[in-house]
Amino acid sequence: MRKIVKGFMVEQEKNYQLNVINHMRQGIRNFAKQEIITRKSDGNLFQYTYKDSYERMQRLANALDSIGIKVGDRVGVIAWNHHQHFEIYYGLPGMGAVMVSLNLNLIPEELSYVINHSGAKYIIVDEDLISVAESVAALCKEIKGYIIITEKDLSDIRTDLNPIYSYEELVNNASPKYEWPYLDENSSYAACYTTGTTGKPKGVYYSHREVYIHALMFTAKFSISVNDVVFQMVPMFHVLGWSIPQASAYAGAKLIFSGKWGLQDLKELTNLMVKEKVTISAAVPTVLMAMHEIIRKMDEKPDLTGARFLCGGSEPPITLMRGFWDDTGGEIVHTYGSTEGLAIVTLNYFKPWLKKELSEEDLWELKKKQGTINSGIDIKVLDEMGNELPSDGKSSGEVLIRGPWITRCYYNSDRTKDSFTPDGFFRTGDAGCIDSEGYLKITDRIKDVIKSGGEWISSIDMENTLMSHKGVLEAAVVGLPHPKWEERPLALVVLREGFKSIAEKELRQYLTKNFAKWQIPNKIIFVDSIPRTSVGKLNKKVIRIQFKEIYNN
Repeated sequence: MRKIVKGFMVEQEKNYQLNVINHMRQGIRNFAKQEIITRKSDGNLFQYTYKDSYERMQRLANALDSIGIKVGDRVGVIAWNHHQHFEIYYGLPGMGAVMVSLNLNLIPEELSYVINHSGAKYIIVDEDLISVAESVAALCKEIKGYIIITEKDLSDIRTDLNPIYSYEELVNNASPKYEWPYLDENSSYAACYTTGTTGKPKGVYYSHREVYIHALMFTAKFSISVNDVVFQMVPMFHVLGWSIPQASAYAGAKLIFSGKWGLQDLKELTNLMVKEKVTISAAVPTVLMAMHEIIRKMDEKPDLTGARFLCGGSEPPITLMRGFWDDTGGEIVHTYGSTEGLAIVTLNYFKPWLKKELSEEDLWELKKKQGTINSGIDIKVLDEMGNELPSDGKSSGEVLIRGPWITRCYYNSDRTKDSFTPDGFFRTGDAGCIDSEGYLKITDRIKDVIKSGGEWISSIDMENTLMSHKGVLEAAVVGLPHPKWEERPLALVVLREGFKSIAEKELRQYLTKNFAKWQIPNKIIFVDSIPRTSVGKLNKKVIRIQFKEIYNN
């Protein structure tokens, strides 16, 4: 614990609380006529304003109070990206309750664990996700009721959930004025649970203060303004939608919510982006890769000039970033973070002097890095002995971060001790290095680094080299047990349409441009798809289990 040193103290406003409702109230004051749009399931668009949304947030707070939800109560949310979910982002925490974002892709065992562990008393759920709530209802005995987001009368809803309330009826019947509590900024705003591939989900609780400060940082660092049109594609259950709704509301940007969508809807979403002149969006590489595949086949490419697409979750292939830029004029901006770090820890932008010093090819190489560390965050890289490594762009070790919105512990979990240092740093579990300009490069997950014959091989770098081949759509590289070399890499490859007969030998030769011969995988297996987690990351645990004996046969 670091000692706080007091300097020359001055009088200040000590009671003004940095709670999230304050920045929403100010957004309404300044940008009341700004538009909010939701893409509905039938393809039509619902439209209203910030002012309309704020009134419904107040109605929602009154409604929640009327059914017995109190300050400090946890309320689970299972919903798509839409304006009602945005209202919940403010109306629910604003009245003092805690929004527990529930990943609708979790299996019932994991989802029920999150609900029970968080102590949620009510569940707000979309009508077409009722089956998700029903799958865990018998396992969650403490739930007092279910609030269903639907345009139908409750009498037309067929469900075993009980008791049930209509979100719209509650909101429409409630008073449009609400006296927000003067909530302590250290009160919990929301909870998100990690969805790692090992162990049970871990609860990360964000305070109002953390979310407020993070929104200010993100708005400033990504230059979000009232002139932007923001398309919310990132699921709002995933790390607060990467804080895009909060930053947009703070800046007064026009907001478009994607509604329910899947990869099959990406052409429609792309057309909507062009029609609405979207300037900011975000997605994981898998989604942007699928979108780019659709765009590549269009006779007339969409014009997304000036648009910026945040890409996080894993490193986007350089071929994706270059291809997206060439085909649409849109820029993919690499970001890095985690549930524990409120998602946006770095942003990759070019410093002006680097534009002069580096060649075009070197600038594209720089875009592969995760970016510079956002102001307000401490970062260090440690070797296996706990020694801090120099920022030379080569020395790789575990990345640790600390800051005003980086969580300090897991809720009610004995895994806190191993994941956080006594002086407040979060051990990310990522291996990386920092260069002299302060750009972070993640070289691998610590658990995914391949150790072969005593030497390290980066699976991330190998995956991205494979995906730079014109015929490769996706790639995953894992280390598997080997009787002689401890571990040897195995590569799984998904080919693009039209490239169904690439020889394994060709890809091996292609890898030699970036890797020594001893690093090349013993085997490259062509597959139709690669296992992924519920948030779209490569599920290397499943891959390792599936192929664990391949080098022992």
